[in-house]
Amino acid sequence: MSSYIGYARVSTASQSLDLQIDALEQDGCDKIFTDTVSGGKASRPGLDKCLEYLRPGDTLVAWKIDRVGRSLSHLATIMAGLGDRRISFRSLTEPLDTTTPGGEFIFHVFAAMAQMERSLNRERTMAGLEAAKQRGKKLGRPEVMSLIEIDLARRLQEEGASLLMLAKKFGVSKTTIHRRLSALEQPDTNGS
Repeated sequence: MSSYIGYARVSTASQSLDLQIDALEQDGCDKIFTDTVSGGKASRPGLDKCLEYLRPGDTLVAWKIDRVGRSLSHLATIMAGLGDRRISFRSLTEPLDTTTPGGEFIFHVFAAMAQMERSLNRERTMAGLEAAKQRGKKLGRPEVMSLIEIDLARRLQEEGASLLMLAKKFGVSKTTIHRRLSALEQPDTNGS
Protein backbone atom coordinates (compact mmCIF):
# COMPACT_ATOMS: atom_id res chain seq x y z
CA MET A 1 0.00 0.00 0.00
CA SER A 2 1.50 3.34 -1.04
CA SER A 3 1.75 6.27 1.34
CA TYR A 4 2.34 9.99 1.23
CA ILE A 5 5.39 10.71 3.37
CA GLY A 6 6.17 14.32 4.21
CA TYR A 7 9.46 16.06 4.81
CA ALA A 8 9.79 19.56 6.28
CA ARG A 9 12.93 21.55 7.06
CA VAL A 10 13.78 24.96 8.46
CA SER A 11 17.29 26.38 8.77
CA THR A 12 17.26 27.66 12.36
CA ALA A 13 15.46 26.98 15.63
CA SER A 14 13.97 30.47 15.48
CA GLN A 15 12.01 29.49 12.37
CA SER A 16 8.82 27.45 12.64
CA LEU A 17 8.00 24.18 10.89
CA ASP A 18 4.26 24.75 11.52
CA LEU A 19 3.38 26.13 8.06
CA GLN A 20 5.07 23.23 6.27
CA ILE A 21 3.70 20.57 8.63
CA ASP A 22 0.15 21.96 8.37
CA ALA A 23 0.35 21.92 4.56
CA LEU A 24 1.76 18.38 4.52
CA GLU A 25 -0.95 17.13 6.90
CA GLN A 26 -3.62 18.85 4.79
CA ASP A 27 -2.19 17.11 1.72
CA GLY A 28 -2.75 13.75 3.42
CA CYS A 29 0.76 12.77 4.49
CA ASP A 30 0.68 9.64 6.65
CA LYS A 31 3.99 10.42 8.34
CA ILE A 32 6.15 13.57 8.43
CA PHE A 33 9.88 13.78 9.05
CA THR A 34 11.50 17.09 10.02
CA ASP A 35 14.88 18.76 10.38
CA THR A 36 15.94 22.05 11.90
CA VAL A 37 19.27 22.48 10.17
CA SER A 38 20.81 24.63 7.46
CA GLY A 39 20.21 23.38 3.94
CA GLY A 40 23.98 23.27 3.36
CA LYS A 41 24.63 20.78 6.17
CA ALA A 42 25.52 17.27 5.07
CA SER A 43 24.06 15.69 8.20
CA ARG A 44 20.27 15.82 8.14
CA PRO A 45 18.95 13.02 10.37
CA GLY A 46 15.27 13.66 9.57
CA LEU A 47 15.89 13.41 5.83
CA ASP A 48 18.04 10.32 6.28
CA LYS A 49 15.28 8.60 8.30
CA CYS A 50 12.68 9.71 5.77
CA LEU A 51 14.61 8.31 2.80
CA GLU A 52 15.15 5.05 4.69
CA TYR A 53 11.44 4.83 5.58
CA LEU A 54 10.16 5.26 2.00
CA ARG A 55 9.06 2.17 0.08
CA PRO A 56 8.38 1.57 -3.64
CA GLY A 57 5.07 3.17 -4.59
CA ASP A 58 5.29 5.85 -1.87
CA THR A 59 5.34 9.57 -2.63
CA LEU A 60 7.73 11.94 -0.86
CA VAL A 61 6.02 15.31 -0.38
CA ALA A 62 7.80 18.54 0.52
CA TRP A 63 6.74 22.18 0.80
CA LYS A 64 9.43 23.17 -1.75
CA ILE A 65 12.07 21.18 -3.56
CA ASP A 66 14.86 23.21 -1.90
CA ARG A 67 13.78 21.74 1.47
CA VAL A 68 15.11 18.36 0.29
CA GLY A 69 18.48 18.93 -1.42
CA ARG A 70 21.40 20.91 -0.05
CA SER A 71 22.78 21.57 -3.55
CA LEU A 72 21.76 20.84 -7.10
CA SER A 73 24.04 17.79 -7.28
CA HIS A 74 22.73 16.50 -3.91
CA LEU A 75 19.16 17.03 -5.07
CA ALA A 76 19.87 15.27 -8.36
CA THR A 77 21.32 12.30 -6.47
CA ILE A 78 18.30 12.11 -4.15
CA MET A 79 15.81 12.39 -7.01
CA ALA A 80 17.65 9.78 -9.08
CA GLY A 81 17.66 7.47 -6.06
CA LEU A 82 13.92 7.97 -5.54
CA GLY A 83 13.28 7.21 -9.20
CA ASP A 84 15.40 4.05 -9.02
CA ARG A 85 13.37 2.91 -6.00
CA ARG A 86 10.05 3.73 -7.76
CA ILE A 87 9.24 6.45 -5.24
CA SER A 88 7.46 9.58 -6.49
CA PHE A 89 8.11 13.16 -5.43
CA ARG A 90 5.74 16.13 -5.15
CA SER A 91 6.39 19.73 -4.23
CA LEU A 92 3.39 21.53 -2.73
CA THR A 93 4.37 25.02 -3.93
CA GLU A 94 6.04 24.25 -7.27
CA PRO A 95 4.74 22.49 -10.37
CA LEU A 96 6.77 19.35 -9.70
CA ASP A 97 4.90 16.07 -9.39
CA THR A 98 6.68 12.96 -10.64
CA THR A 99 3.44 10.96 -10.63
CA THR A 100 2.60 12.71 -13.93
CA PRO A 101 4.26 11.98 -17.32
CA GLY A 102 5.96 15.39 -17.26
CA GLY A 103 7.12 14.82 -13.71
CA GLU A 104 8.44 11.37 -14.60
CA PHE A 105 10.54 13.07 -17.27
CA ILE A 106 12.03 15.23 -14.49
CA PHE A 107 13.23 12.06 -12.74
CA HIS A 108 15.13 11.15 -15.90
CA VAL A 109 16.65 14.63 -16.08
CA PHE A 110 17.75 14.38 -12.42
CA ALA A 111 19.19 10.91 -13.03
CA ALA A 112 21.17 12.22 -15.99
CA MET A 113 22.40 15.18 -13.94
CA ALA A 114 23.49 12.88 -11.10
CA GLN A 115 25.35 10.63 -13.56
CA MET A 116 27.02 13.64 -15.17
CA GLU A 117 28.07 14.96 -11.75
CA ARG A 118 29.62 11.58 -10.85
CA SER A 119 31.46 11.49 -14.19
CA LEU A 120 32.74 15.04 -13.75
CA ASN A 121 33.91 14.29 -10.20
CA ARG A 122 35.74 11.18 -11.40
CA GLU A 123 37.30 13.18 -14.25
CA ARG A 124 38.43 15.98 -11.89
CA THR A 125 39.84 13.44 -9.42
CA MET A 126 41.81 11.65 -12.12
CA ALA A 127 43.14 14.96 -13.51
CA GLY A 128 44.13 16.06 -9.98
CA LEU A 129 45.91 12.78 -9.30
CA GLU A 130 47.75 12.98 -12.61
CA ALA A 131 48.80 16.59 -11.94
CA ALA A 132 50.05 15.63 -8.47
CA LYS A 133 52.00 12.72 -9.97
CA GLN A 134 53.55 15.06 -12.56
CA ARG A 135 54.69 17.35 -9.72
CA GLY A 136 56.41 14.39 -8.08
CA LYS A 137 53.92 13.87 -5.25
CA LYS A 138 53.75 10.38 -3.82
CA LEU A 139 50.14 9.24 -3.95
CA GLY A 140 48.37 6.87 -1.61
CA ARG A 141 48.49 6.33 2.10
CA PRO A 142 51.71 7.31 3.87
CA GLU A 143 54.09 4.48 4.74
CA VAL A 144 53.65 3.23 8.29
CA MET A 145 57.27 2.08 8.53
CA SER A 146 60.38 3.98 7.51
CA LEU A 147 63.10 2.32 5.44
CA ILE A 148 65.30 2.21 8.56
CA GLU A 149 62.54 0.40 10.49
CA ILE A 150 62.01 -2.06 7.65
CA ASP A 151 65.75 -2.79 7.49
CA LEU A 152 65.85 -3.27 11.29
CA ALA A 153 62.84 -5.61 11.07
CA ARG A 154 64.61 -7.63 8.37
CA ARG A 155 67.73 -7.99 10.54
CA LEU A 156 65.64 -8.97 13.59
CA GLN A 157 63.77 -11.56 11.52
CA GLU A 158 67.09 -13.02 10.36
CA GLU A 159 68.04 -13.31 14.05
CA GLY A 160 64.86 -15.32 14.71
CA ALA A 161 62.19 -12.75 15.60
CA SER A 162 58.68 -13.85 14.60
CA LEU A 163 56.29 -11.69 12.58
CA LEU A 164 54.13 -11.29 15.71
CA MET A 165 57.10 -10.04 17.75
CA LEU A 166 58.08 -7.62 14.99
CA ALA A 167 54.50 -6.37 14.62
CA LYS A 168 54.32 -5.60 18.35
CA LYS A 169 57.75 -3.92 18.34
CA PHE A 170 56.89 -1.59 15.46
CA GLY A 171 53.20 -1.10 16.33
CA VAL A 172 51.84 -2.46 13.06
CA SER A 173 49.97 -5.58 11.95
CA LYS A 174 51.63 -8.89 11.06
CA THR A 175 50.35 -8.38 7.51
CA THR A 176 52.17 -5.04 7.26
CA ILE A 177 55.44 -6.57 8.50
CA HIS A 178 55.09 -9.48 6.07
CA ARG A 179 54.26 -7.16 3.16
CA ARG A 180 57.15 -4.77 3.89
CA LEU A 181 59.68 -7.60 4.28
CA SER A 182 58.41 -9.34 1.13
CA ALA A 183 58.76 -6.08 -0.80
CA LEU A 184 62.46 -5.96 0.15
CA GLU A 185 63.02 -9.34 -1.46
CA GLN A 186 61.38 -8.43 -4.78
CA PRO A 187 62.96 -6.09 -7.32
CA ASP A 188 61.11 -2.83 -8.03
CA THR A 189 59.38 -3.24 -11.43
CA ASN A 190 57.79 0.24 -11.45
CA GLY A 191 61.01 2.03 -12.24
CA SER A 192 60.67 4.18 -9.12
